[in-house]
Amino acid sequence: MAKDKKFVKEITSMEEDFAQWYTDVVKKAELIDYTSVKGCMVIKPAGYAIWENIQHELDRRFKETGVENVYLPMFIPESLLQKEKDHVEGFAPEVAWVTHGGMEPLQERLCVRPTSETLFCDLYSKEIHSHRDLPKVYNQWCSVVRWEKTTRPFLRSREFLWQEGHTAHATAEEAEERTIQMLNIYADFCEEVLAIPVIKGQKTEKEKFAGAEATYTIESLMHDGKALQSGTSHNFGDGFAKAFGIQYTDKENKLQYVHQTSWGMTTRMIGALIMVHGDNSGLVLPPRIAPVQAVIIPIQQRKEGVLETAQRLEAQLKEAGIRVKTDETDKSPGFKFAEQEMRGIPVRIECGPKDIEANQAVVVRRDTREKVTVSLDELAQKVGEILETMQGEMLERARAHRDAHTYVATDYESFKETINEKPGFVKAMWCGCRECEDKVKEDVQATARCMPFEQENLSDKCVVCGKPAKKMVYWGRAY
Repeated sequence: MAKDKKFVKEITSMEEDFAQWYTDVVKKAELIDYTSVKGCMVIKPAGYAIWENIQHELDRRFKETGVENVYLPMFIPESLLQKEKDHVEGFAPEVAWVTHGGMEPLQERLCVRPTSETLFCDLYSKEIHSHRDLPKVYNQWCSVVRWEKTTRPFLRSREFLWQEGHTAHATAEEAEERTIQMLNIYADFCEEVLAIPVIKGQKTEKEKFAGAEATYTIESLMHDGKALQSGTSHNFGDGFAKAFGIQYTDKENKLQYVHQTSWGMTTRMIGALIMVHGDNSGLVLPPRIAPVQAVIIPIQQRKEGVLETAQRLEAQLKEAGIRVKTDETDKSPGFKFAEQEMRGIPVRIECGPKDIEANQAVVVRRDTREKVTVSLDELAQKVGEILETMQGEMLERARAHRDAHTYVATDYESFKETINEKPGFVKAMWCGCRECEDKVKEDVQATARCMPFEQENLSDKCVVCGKPAKKMVYWGRAY
């Protein structure tokens, strides 16, 4: 019983301490556990099941556009990494190195992949010879290692899971088209499946990926007003191709360099789910990503016919395509309710002797706590409808929260005041100078999140220096 009480113990309020609330949720919802490897985490079944659903949904969408999955080594020879100067400089502080094989020192250090551009380039230099070999549209699901100084579960860990797509094309136009196509897939996935609204745009020169010509991003806003980079897509142009000698003969039999792209999404999206939708009772999962969409809780389950009815209802719901389970444990109904809420299961179905006698069940939504009484004959249909309604309303609530925490500033004093006092996005004009970006970072610890595709002319002057403005930028503090 002591364990039961500990489980349902009130978590830290997000209003009191958002960081502690987040840690409480990931631990008490049993998404992760800490390990003896500093900065690394165990992703437990409840957490990994969410990642499996993310994988499944993204992988299906990728393959619909012609993407093929591959797997490359986790080690990169130092000489290979050094071939692209900007790239290696961008990752140097985070690289983990293997220096020994068994007891013997290696002749050449091996990098544990922080990302796999160099390996894909090495592969493409051997695979691509003719225009007939193009395009190459590959993706791999793997883990990467980045030696982060400060870590937090899902958001920033030394080893994390992701997918990284790497493509090679005959022309710059094809590469740009693929770069934007993948960004749009990420944006649609976030909104349609994770119920997380995003801003699509381009990163500034300072914030773009090391070695890229252009980096495009989707940015989302967490409940505490901080931004989260939720997916990126990079156009490499022919820079990597020139460094690695990736050439093909075109239709006129002339040698040309390929144009490449790279794009990725990681397990940090589980952190985004927690911080966008969670509440003070724990996790709240959008139905389309939830591993379990409904849990049946038999009331007075030892009484005759109760468990049998629950099992029959479970079978009906499964037949209707709903991911459902019955909680047949000997815990009290109150504990089961608290556990379901902590784990974020979208719908709870309560059914006891009196309900069975009346041929009904009580259905409770996790997000709004709304209760409805439903006929057992219509349960599968009604639960399906509730899940769809919940999915749409969760997206709209998240969008309303983001919009309510998006501000406009046209002068630097109000810009700094807004950043400091009103957590969220601040839209402001920018002259394009790195010095102004650096000043914002120094003065208020905020960064240019993106230059949105949907531009607005808020004023003619840069919010920082007053010079003629070139772009409207979303600024904010970020994870």
